[in-house]
Amino acid sequence: MIKAIFFDIDGTLLTNKGRIAKNTKKAIRDLHKKGIVCGVSTARTPKSVAHILKDLPFDLFIACNGQLVYTKEQMIYERAFESEALAEIISYADQHFRQMILCGKNHSVGSWTMRFGQSQFLLHFMRFVPHYFPIRKMKRFLQKYSPNRRKQRYSGLAILKEPIYQCVMLSPEYETERLAAALPHCDLKRSNPYSVDIVPKGSSKLAGLKFLVEHLDIKLEETMVFGDHLNDIEIIQGAGMGVAMGNATAKTKQAADYVTATNNQDGITAALRYFNLIKE
Repeated sequence: MIKAIFFDIDGTLLTNKGRIAKNTKKAIRDLHKKGIVCGVSTARTPKSVAHILKDLPFDLFIACNGQLVYTKEQMIYERAFESEALAEIISYADQHFRQMILCGKNHSVGSWTMRFGQSQFLLHFMRFVPHYFPIRKMKRFLQKYSPNRRKQRYSGLAILKEPIYQCVMLSPEYETERLAAALPHCDLKRSNPYSVDIVPKGSSKLAGLKFLVEHLDIKLEETMVFGDHLNDIEIIQGAGMGVAMGNATAKTKQAADYVTATNNQDGITAALRYFNLIKE
C-alpha cells in the first residue's frame, strides 16, 4: 500500500513551460484527501521549492539533492560541505574560470549567467534550442569573455561564512570524469546536460527519502517516486515503486518499475490512475 509519493520538480512536476498542469494539481489534492502524503525530491533550494509549490498540499521536502530534508514544521536532516570539500570546489572554479552558484539554506549566490539559466524565461526558450547546440563552444565563450572573469572570484564571497549545501557548476557531460577526479570529496549529480550539481560525498535523494521514511514511521516499500533524469535513478530504484516520465533519460527509464507519459502529457496523472491511486 502506497502511503507517501515524492515528485521530482523539473521535467516531472513541471511541464516544459515551467508550470504544474491543472490535472496534476487536482491529482495532488486528491491524494491529500485520501491521506497519502505528498513530497518533492529535487535539486532545487528550499526558497525555489516554496515559490513553485505554493497553494498545493505538499508535506515533505527533499531539497539540494538530499542535503536538506524537512517538513513544513521542522528540519529533519541537513548536511553542508566540510571545509576541505568546499575548498576543492572553490579552487577548481577559480582556477578554471567556471560559472557557478553556491547554495545556502535560504539563498544562493554566484554566477549571474547561471542564475539566469535557471529562470523560467530561459527554460521556456530552451525548448526551441536544437539538440545539436554547441555546448563546448558556449562554455569556452563564457569562460573567455565573461565580464566576471577574474581570479579568486568565489573565494571572497560572503556566503562562504554560511553552511553551503550544494554548488551548481556550468560543466557539460563530457567533463564528468575530469571533474570527479578534481573533487574527490564530492558527488556529482546531473539533471540536465549543461550543468552539474555538486554535493558532499555519499549524498543522494534516496538518503533523504530514508530520513523521511523513518520520520513518518513507514517502510520504503510504501513509497512511490516520480523522476526523469540521472539524479533520480537511485531514489527510483530504492522506492517501493519507481516511475519514470516519458521524457526521462534512457537510463532513468531502465531503472524504473513503470514508465508513464511525458511531463507535457499529464504523465503523473496517468500513472496515478494506472495504479488506482486516484479516480478517472
